[in-house]
Amino acid sequence: MSIIVKQLSKEYQAQKAVDAIDFSIQPGEIVGFLGPNGAGKSTTMKMLTGFIPPTSGLATVCNFDVQKNSEEVKKNIGYLPEHNPLYVDMYVKEYLAFVAGVYQVKDVAKRVQEMISLTGLEKEQGKLIRQLSKGYRQRVGLAAAMIHDPKVLILDEPTTGLDPNQIVEIRNVIKQIGKDKTVLLSSHIMQEVQAICSRVIIIHQGKIVLDTPIEDLKKRAGEGEGYVYLIELESEISSDAWKEISGIKKVEKQNALQWRISADKDIRNVVLQKVVQMNWGLKGLQEEKQSLEAVFQQLTQTKN
Repeated sequence: MSIIVKQLSKEYQAQKAVDAIDFSIQPGEIVGFLGPNGAGKSTTMKMLTGFIPPTSGLATVCNFDVQKNSEEVKKNIGYLPEHNPLYVDMYVKEYLAFVAGVYQVKDVAKRVQEMISLTGLEKEQGKLIRQLSKGYRQRVGLAAAMIHDPKVLILDEPTTGLDPNQIVEIRNVIKQIGKDKTVLLSSHIMQEVQAICSRVIIIHQGKIVLDTPIEDLKKRAGEGEGYVYLIELESEISSDAWKEISGIKKVEKQNALQWRISADKDIRNVVLQKVVQMNWGLKGLQEEKQSLEAVFQQLTQTKN
């Protein structure tokens, strides 16, 4: 395993920022780490990278304990924190060469050029970092995180503050990187993870509330409450009129002519037959899909 976390906790006085979490990530996976603000995402990542010590529990990266073998862990990790720290008075190429030197990279010039090419910084390499847009600064951060060819990349909110075009560009870079790296990507944006990741871990109030392949999460979103239909009739009817249809779980009146109906099976044909039989007149029948965002909200509802 590239990353193993067992009963990992972090406490700040009476507050448990991370509460006895467990997960593991295999080599080559791109895993989305989701949660609302304050859920414990950044704290977990800081513990994995050795920036802060855990209160209890175990975490290993490439079989090295993050506390006992912190130097080996750092050699195997590339880390892009949420607030990307850069020396803005250095030139792009100069900065990457500096970081490569810190990691004692062999053939610094060659490696810097490889990272510039991979992250699309060719036109910006001669500029001061302070002259770059937020999107290009993120590219510099990614290039610096990968300069020593780590096996694991930990990216904390890599697209925060970017415009839509920059987000797509950074996503593409991450997907390219993820072909031969293990990537743990923190985000609170469902579309972000859906576009990049093959698996998702959701944390809420310091606890893991879901760990599943992204395809299973999509299925869960599609199922939602089962089958949900928005129906508009030409005639006003009572809610009791729906009781004769088998499979209906819940009936909600939206207005005089509109209904929202939840069922445990596809009842469209039965509804159509009933409408025709009773001469209610059908103006519309639409299946409602539950979004990934709705699933996320259900799992991260604040609990007292």
